Amino acid sequence: QVQLVESGGGLVQPGGSLRLSCAASGFPFSIRTMGWYRRAPGKERESVATISRVGQIANYADSVKGRFIISRDNGKNTVWLQMNDLKPDDTAVYYCNSLPEERWGQGTQVTVAS
Repeated sequence: QVQLVESGGGLVQPGGSLRLSCAASGFPFSIRTMGWYRRAPGKERESVATISRVGQIANYADSVKGRFIISRDNGKNTVWLQMNDLKPDDTAVYYCNSLPEERWGQGTQVTVAS
C-alpha cells in the first residue's frame, strides 16, 4: 500500500525557515525521482523541486531557487525540503510524490505571515 506522509509545516514569519519531511512506503523509493509540490489557495498544484534517484541532480522552480534545498535518504525512504527565507507567496499545502506519480498524501500546510 502506497503511503506518502508529509510533515514539518507550520506558521512562520517572512524570512524564516522550515524543514519538511516526507516518509514514503509501498513503492520502490530508491529508483524513483522524487519531488515536492505545492498548491496555494485558488491555484493549481505546481512543482517546487525534484531530486534524482541517488540525489545527484536537483531541479527547482525559479520562484524558490537559492532558497529551497531538496535532499533524500534512500536508506530511510525519506525526502526533505529545506525552505529558507520564506515569503508570503510560499504559503501553500506542500506535497511530495514520485515520478511516476503515486497516490497523493495529505500534504503539510505552510503559512508565511507576520
